[in-house]
Amino acid sequence: MIDSGRKVKLNELAAEAGVSLSTVSKVLNGRSDVSARTRTKVEDLLGKHGYQRRPGLPSRDTLIELVFPELETAWAMEIIRGVENVARTNDLSVVLTESGDRHSPSPAWLTGVLRRRPVGVVLVFADLAAEAKATLQSRAIPFVIIDPAGDPASDVPAIGSANWSGGLVATRHLIELGHTRIAAITGRDDMMCSFARLDGYRSAMNTAGIEIDDRFVRFGNFRVDGGRSIARELLTMPDRPTAIFAGSDLQALGVIEAARTLGLRVPVDLSIVGYDDLQLAQWSSPALTTVHQPLTAMAEEAARLVIRMSESTLRTIPRMDLATRLVVRDSTAAPIAG
Repeated sequence: MIDSGRKVKLNELAAEAGVSLSTVSKVLNGRSDVSARTRTKVEDLLGKHGYQRRPGLPSRDTLIELVFPELETAWAMEIIRGVENVARTNDLSVVLTESGDRHSPSPAWLTGVLRRRPVGVVLVFADLAAEAKATLQSRAIPFVIIDPAGDPASDVPAIGSANWSGGLVATRHLIELGHTRIAAITGRDDMMCSFARLDGYRSAMNTAGIEIDDRFVRFGNFRVDGGRSIARELLTMPDRPTAIFAGSDLQALGVIEAARTLGLRVPVDLSIVGYDDLQLAQWSSPALTTVHQPLTAMAEEAARLVIRMSESTLRTIPRMDLATRLVVRDSTAAPIAG
């Protein structure tokens, strides 16, 4: 048996597993020519003994891996731009991977990333499974979660934004214009940022002494179709809202579309505030008032962080929330008197 009080050596681990040293090396490097049973046995022993490859090893590739649950949104393009900015400065390349759902990448992704051996991994997910974290850590492949949908574990580095403040300033802007019947369409009900933005909305309304109509608070999906369908429900009420805070720019575009089909003018009959400040927000008609979420800057910080982590072990687990701010354009105005 290996003494648990000291660092394990690979030849000792190989002996305990009953395999050759080269087999252990193949598992460590994500090679495919190892049986599933042997791989699992070696992986279990690596985790049991807390084996971790030293940072800064020369065998590392020149890639930063960026992993999304989906790549089809304008939101994703902002993240890609930020990671590529930092990669280019450091003579690195970016490999994009689409895997899993918004909660975590699929288990199959892990095999591929071990084979690619990137400098580090930037993930756009809520969290990582414990097994995936342990495997990446044992290979000294640093990872950072960007704009986490949930509340990542304390041992997971994460870069996010001030979602509560964003919801607050968006709603306060509408209140200052004179609106009192303000609806909120936030994101999915299993995402922390959805609740944080909604809490900011509630705080602004409560501070202003405005009663919140529960019918005006809806969970959406951060997509155009979600904004459109929910807005149609809200805007066909007899006492419809005069303003809507949408939890994403894409949802806000859906709200604008629904308003138009119902014959409502934006911002004369309805004011709309989005969230994200994607490039398309300034080109919508009317140009969208929105909360600027520094997506590109968040991605840049995440990329810089994985590079630092690849070079040396950090004493603390970094967690950073970047500031948000209101960008006023043409989709908001004072409500019509009466």
